Amino acid sequence: MSVRLGLLSILTLGPAYGLQLHGELGARAPHRASVNVGQIYSTLERLLKQERISRSISGDDASPRYSLTPSGRDEATAWVTGTSPVDLDWTEMLDRVLVSSTVPLGEPDVVIDAYLRHWTTVIASVGDPDLASATTLADAATAELAGAALRWLARARDTAATGTLVRSLTVERPRRGRPAASVG
Repeated sequence: MSVRLGLLSILTLGPAYGLQLHGELGARAPHRASVNVGQIYSTLERLLKQERISRSISGDDASPRYSLTPSGRDEATAWVTGTSPVDLDWTEMLDRVLVSSTVPLGEPDVVIDAYLRHWTTVIASVGDPDLASATTLADAATAELAGAALRWLARARDTAATGTLVRSLTVERPRRGRPAASVG
């Protein structure tokens, strides 16, 4: 779900090529750099069918660019401003915090607060994982994950508050095709 929402959120910055969106997602959420280009294009096709984005042809080589529709903008806005429910998966949390921190429309402090509340509740529900007789190994793992999330979110809040993570789309048009073979 986050690749989909990440692409919509990046498109709040303006129209973009599919390959450009692939690079932007990898740059804004580096743990997603391994998402292959085929997944990006299949996600874009689904978003077109759901009428969250539109496609227009532009440029000398008639490359398609993707833009948000009003419903796509609404969905992206809800995700980056923290008004839609949080997804409790670790990777989904990383996506949402990282991407919302890089788009001007984002409100990372609101997003981070929602996750802080969740992970604080998780720690409170597990109890003291150091008491071997009072917990299971799974509870200890849950408490460690929650503790790591709280530490990372505190750091993310401090960094996002500077506003230095917000940036526009890259202006370089993505290259197409394979690199030329070297002659030698």
